[in-house]
Amino acid sequence: MSKISAMMDIGKRSMMNSQTALQTVSHNIANKSTEGYSRQRVDIQSATPVGSGRLRIGMGAQAANVGRTNNPHLEKQILNEGSELGYSQSRAQALSRVEEVYNEQINKGLNKYLGEFFNAFRELASSPENLANRTLVKESAINLTKDFGRVSRQLTEIQKDLNTQITSEVYEINQMTKEIATLNEKIQHVEISGGQPNDERDRRDLLLKKLAEKINIRWAEGDNGMVTVTAGNTALLVSGYNQSELVAKTVSNPQDRKGETLKVFYKQNERLPLADLTNQFNGGALGAALEVRDQDVDGLLNDMDEMASAFAKQINQVHQQGFDRYDQPGMKFFTLESGDFNAAAKIRLNEFISSDVGKIASAANQGSPGDNRVANVIANLQYSNTMRSGKSTFDQFYNGAVGKIGVAADQANNRQESQAGIVKQLKNLRESISGVSLDEETTKMIEFQKTFDASARLIKTADEMLDTVLSLKR
Repeated sequence: MSKISAMMDIGKRSMMNSQTALQTVSHNIANKSTEGYSRQRVDIQSATPVGSGRLRIGMGAQAANVGRTNNPHLEKQILNEGSELGYSQSRAQALSRVEEVYNEQINKGLNKYLGEFFNAFRELASSPENLANRTLVKESAINLTKDFGRVSRQLTEIQKDLNTQITSEVYEINQMTKEIATLNEKIQHVEISGGQPNDERDRRDLLLKKLAEKINIRWAEGDNGMVTVTAGNTALLVSGYNQSELVAKTVSNPQDRKGETLKVFYKQNERLPLADLTNQFNGGALGAALEVRDQDVDGLLNDMDEMASAFAKQINQVHQQGFDRYDQPGMKFFTLESGDFNAAAKIRLNEFISSDVGKIASAANQGSPGDNRVANVIANLQYSNTMRSGKSTFDQFYNGAVGKIGVAADQANNRQESQAGIVKQLKNLRESISGVSLDEETTKMIEFQKTFDASARLIKTADEMLDTVLSLKR
């Protein structure tokens, strides 16, 4: 009877094993489309046999563990390459917007307005007393100053949008690190009790990958199963159950055109002051947004200011040496409200010239109605090396700035495409290892179902044998 009872125990245990395996298969199928999920399998091993004289009689099988199919080295590769992808995508998107500012298929283009301005002075030189030509000079100057302002305004708007993106990225980073700290606690509790926190580890791995797409991080897992996450060089965002935050805060900055700058601070706790770590964040989407805002766009704004300032000074210098239609000395042709700083946004045609085109100076001497020498000098400034210490003309300087951003945008797009291909290849490799195949799960389901049926028959056979034994005493 003890042997029959053992058969029933083996059958019962086998049914339970099949039931656990079928439940795991169901869990896999339900998570087929869950991002970051790793396929799970029940590890079944032989139960401890029992001794019977010289014999060792097996006691069936038991479920030892429910493990996940996972390659930690591959996961780390995906994290690292994903961080690079997040950076390249963010940079490519931002630079594509910057490129549109200089897109002459959409906008007429500053260099065309420059050409029209100098051509207007050539027309004026051909007929200095013609009011229509003077009006053409005035209108071309107004259009030119407006386009200087357009470029400056659109670049500044891009910086504002990048600030909004930075604030959003910081919020999402804080939400992720908070959840990672919570998962640390759950994972430790499950592992202390002897379980396998498969789903929690999958979720934490996914959050680490997404976090790396946002910001440059370093992380490590301790012996207790908890991870420590550091952003930049010194911002300890997650340590065990504890999580520290990043703060996007606007601070005063006289060097900025708006007089203030959005920076990213590290908030360790309420007692310590905020630490400005903006310069440490150079990876992920946040690092790309900061780089484009502070280097690429700010560099272009500086170029436009330098060009507008030099242009106004050169025109004013020549114009003030001439005489207008009323034989009065020429005045400043352009005005700059704030000097060289933010010149592209502030350059304006002198209001006296705007209200009276007769004040445009075209003559080099008084009492010379047909004198056009000053107008000719201004027109020839288009081909003079007046920028960068006499190394380039206005057109060359502007085209150099446009070419620079065009090359940067093209490089960013190529880098994004290349990195996207690398990440896709790694994810496909991960899917082949850890992903759920419905065909495979269906096969496993049929297998465990048959095992369950066979185990049930074993119990039924043992029950019939027990009835036979009991009937012997009747």
